Amino acid sequence: MKKTIGFMVLAGALSLAPAAQAGTLEDVQKRGQLICGVAVGLPGFAAPDDSGKMRGIDADVCYALAAAVIGDRDKVKFVPLTAKERFDALNGGEVDVLSRNTTHTLTRDASLGLNFTYYNFIDGQGFLAKKDLGVRSAKELDGARVCVQSGTTTEINLADFFRSNGMQYEQIAYDTSPQTREGFEGGACDVLTSDKSQLAAIRSELANPASAVVLPETISKEPLGPVVRQGDDVWFNTVKWTLWAIINAEELGVSSKNVDEMRNSNDPSVKRLVGAEGDMCKLISDKLDTVCFAQAIKQVGNYGEIYEANVGENTPLGLIRAGSPNDLWSRGGILYAPPIR
Repeated sequence: MKKTIGFMVLAGALSLAPAAQAGTLEDVQKRGQLICGVAVGLPGFAAPDDSGKMRGIDADVCYALAAAVIGDRDKVKFVPLTAKERFDALNGGEVDVLSRNTTHTLTRDASLGLNFTYYNFIDGQGFLAKKDLGVRSAKELDGARVCVQSGTTTEINLADFFRSNGMQYEQIAYDTSPQTREGFEGGACDVLTSDKSQLAAIRSELANPASAVVLPETISKEPLGPVVRQGDDVWFNTVKWTLWAIINAEELGVSSKNVDEMRNSNDPSVKRLVGAEGDMCKLISDKLDTVCFAQAIKQVGNYGEIYEANVGENTPLGLIRAGSPNDLWSRGGILYAPPIR
């Protein structure tokens, strides 16, 4: 009898666990606003447009999360953070989520009290050189002055690259990406190093973009994605499954334009994604609406829509997705989201 009672109590506790945990999800819903940490002006990822509205892939993660959690994509407060500020701001509760082109590394994962969710952009570090420098390879940069953003993995990768190739360099460090661009354009350095997506953004903002060239080498792996505090599994699951939902949506052919009619699909995977059956959102928390994923897709778009709108071929960054790591796994990329079932 004691064993039976113990099992029943344990089973009841387990079944109530998601609903009983108070945390960030409830805080966001009670506040009616998501507080999202982003970069300090990085075109294509998080930068205000001419009307002051934040745009970019990282910003769209925040919009999608607000749509899923609150039901309104515009219920977001964006907090621009430098690389040095970002982790303290998240750990200190100043922001609910960090969506700020942040690289997932073992050191950060194991020592900062933070959880990386999944990747909304997969990148690699490179070099932007002044064309009149006359170099064609990063291995010709011995003795160069290099502009870099401080407090980032970029600094470590830079040191590793020059050390492994037996070269010397002078580091010129800045706190923000716009400052590194200004230093590069103003002649403080010969070369600027950052993730290649950032190099494309920086080059697009130069007074004369044709005056600089991105060198061919990629010297690191930079998986970038939203980050949350450890110890709040419901919020962790909410953020990562919202991101996985917009990736799954593209794979399943669900977009911002057809999400409503997809409720009548004969495909069970589609029906679960859009909330027509299965109560998938409720499995994360009973605080979420049944159509939480559908709201994110409808109000913001699937991953392909978000990519093309912010960094794709028809944007100033002009990044080609086909054949890149940021394409779906079914098309030769490495974006792969677990199934919603």
